[in-house]
Amino acid sequence: MGGYATWIKTPGRAASAQFQVLKPKKDYRALYLGAYKDIAQLKVIAINEGLQVVLEDNIQFDRDLPEFGTQGGIHTHRDKLTVTSPVLMWVKALDIILDRLKSSGFNFGKVRALSGSGQQHGSVYWKNGARDQLRHLNADLPLHSLLEACFSVADSPIWMDSSTSAKCHHLEEAVGGPQELANITGSRAYERFTGNQIAKMFHQKPEIYLQTERISLVSSFAASLFLGDYAPIDYSDGSGMNLLNISEKTWSEICLDTCAPNLKERLGSVVPSNSVLGSVSPYYADRYGFSRECRIVAFTGDNPASLAGMRLQQGDIAVSLGTSDTLFLWIQDPTPALEGHIFCNPVQHQDYMALLCFKNGSLMRERIRDECASGSWEIFSQALASTPPGNSGNVGFYFEAMEITPQAVGVHRFNADSRKVSEFPKDVEIRALVEGQFMAKRIHAERLGYKIRKGRQND
Repeated sequence: MGGYATWIKTPGRAASAQFQVLKPKKDYRALYLGAYKDIAQLKVIAINEGLQVVLEDNIQFDRDLPEFGTQGGIHTHRDKLTVTSPVLMWVKALDIILDRLKSSGFNFGKVRALSGSGQQHGSVYWKNGARDQLRHLNADLPLHSLLEACFSVADSPIWMDSSTSAKCHHLEEAVGGPQELANITGSRAYERFTGNQIAKMFHQKPEIYLQTERISLVSSFAASLFLGDYAPIDYSDGSGMNLLNISEKTWSEICLDTCAPNLKERLGSVVPSNSVLGSVSPYYADRYGFSRECRIVAFTGDNPASLAGMRLQQGDIAVSLGTSDTLFLWIQDPTPALEGHIFCNPVQHQDYMALLCFKNGSLMRERIRDECASGSWEIFSQALASTPPGNSGNVGFYFEAMEITPQAVGVHRFNADSRKVSEFPKDVEIRALVEGQFMAKRIHAERLGYKIRKGRQND
């Protein structure tokens, strides 16, 4: 394929109930199919050999599968901490979207390879005996009816869950502290990370754990559906579990043993993110007309897929400015810290990627825009341009909500003499906000191992 397809989320694009077919100038003989499952939707995209998009479609879980009773694709439990999503909803969404494409005349026989991505940290629990069912699917029946009895946990914990604080503390203590856990797995213990979710499952419902023969991530679960067998977890998505030794690319025995007994056999092997796993299950050849030679490439998490999809290279940084700001970095010599995450790189598995999240993003910028620029981005930009780089020594840190990186709250202003002051002139305030936010991003990126390349300091 000359690389691998990823499931691509299109920010800001309105969901469409019908797929779009884009006519390429040339009739290519090979197609590559990608899929992306986030919280609220399942999306597919097909490209040709010229990398032109020829088809897009999506299933909105709330709209198209109302029988599962989700809001935003999730179930928020009474404790407001536990957040889950129905596994069969995801499977049924795949049925619907493939049936719709087949009805439209899409030629699955042209698809040479497919891959995808899914929301990180979520986990799927396959019941004892599920593998045999997965290997012997009846093409006359929809997938969701065939797999209905295959899951020991009907609602999967997802990344929004924050109910595992006690398990996080226990894991950090077991390995020698949060920094040691970060040194091993790339991150200190986080409530949403899969290892802590598994630990909660084992301690609260040990009988369910004993009924489980395989635990997949959302990404490897989706790959398993297409493969007709349990797909391995890839290095990059596996880095978001607090279980993988990111240096050795193997499961950490101490982390596994701390979370649950016999966990290694339930997780299976780990593989590079660009591994070809095998050919598509005969189920899809018989039901939809896929070529039996269609290759399945390992699926990965949505954050690693973003780094791959943006084609970042060593030394590059990508910044996503949203409600929360996110930083993606390609690095070679990581220095794991208590803030931020280090994952195995999805493109070059001997390298790494760093991920930093900042909660105070666009909402903080909009607040200062409203206070200092009459709600106008044009006035905001003019004020920013009117002040010198460095802001004449005035520095500000703006955290309206409790920040993730670092843990801090409040607005803190310092003048050129490093004295704390209560306010700045409006134009100084605007530059202090922008420079403060990006200075924080650079500082934390360098702490994780990012190095400013020679000749780039003043870019």
